[in-house]
Amino acid sequence: MTSKKGKPLDFEQALAELEAVVERLEHGELPLEDALKQFERGIELAHNCQSSLKQAEQRVEILLKKTPDAEPEPFEGSE
Repeated sequence: MTSKKGKPLDFEQALAELEAVVERLEHGELPLEDALKQFERGIELAHNCQSSLKQAEQRVEILLKKTPDAEPEPFEGSE
């Protein structure tokens, strides 16, 4: 998932954009085609957020399984 500038969106950016999309859709004032485009973007953003949360959860699980004196290691996601 990338922003319009080509950089990947971080979780906070994706969530903020998703909230804006939901707000626009809830108002119900968009033409059908625009509403469908917004809905599609919302689905993409939701998947991005889910992926970010899953990666964070995996990192936490890895860190919790290590001994208390172990050093954290960088996590390389599959995506």
